[in-house]
Amino acid sequence: MPYTLAAPCQYQEDIRKSRFLALAAPVASAEEAQAFIAAHSEPAATHNCWAWKVGAQYRFNDDGEPGGTAGRPILAAIEGQECDQVAVLVIRWYGGIQLGTGGLARAYGGSAAKCLQAGERLELVPRIALSCRCGFAELALVRQRLAEADGVIETEQFLADGVELQFALPAQQLESVQRQLADLSRGRIHIQRR
Repeated sequence: MPYTLAAPCQYQEDIRKSRFLALAAPVASAEEAQAFIAAHSEPAATHNCWAWKVGAQYRFNDDGEPGGTAGRPILAAIEGQECDQVAVLVIRWYGGIQLGTGGLARAYGGSAAKCLQAGERLELVPRIALSCRCGFAELALVRQRLAEADGVIETEQFLADGVELQFALPAQQLESVQRQLADLSRGRIHIQRR
């Protein structure tokens, strides 16, 4: 089961006089990941190496370190910790001692992994995009049923004859919620996939 972070976290470590600062945060899109990296990169540092993963999309950057010694190990740490929808930035201040390619990969990947381990994690629940219409009088009950089923209401559009809801539900809750909404509306509320 994939996880994301509940909140941003960080981890700092000194390895052979080089200081490594790992910063990680939950992100919902590629744009959010790039914005996090841009906002937290340290111009005075020697290297700002990073990786992010959002579903099937991922990117990584070695920022001047030898190819494959920074970004890819950070991405491997994200995947090794079963994380998704996460961006990790590892900032290095060079301390004067060469670490070698293996040492760099261990330092970057290890800092990223320890940072992710230190953060509070949330299980990512796959949800189905759905919609339905209900009357004004039923809206409070519909909201309550969706909340009880771990549903997320994305939009509510008020119309002349009722409300159109767009929401997302965990797949295993669909049948139960469909039955509950039909029961409370005497069969008038029908859930549709978007």
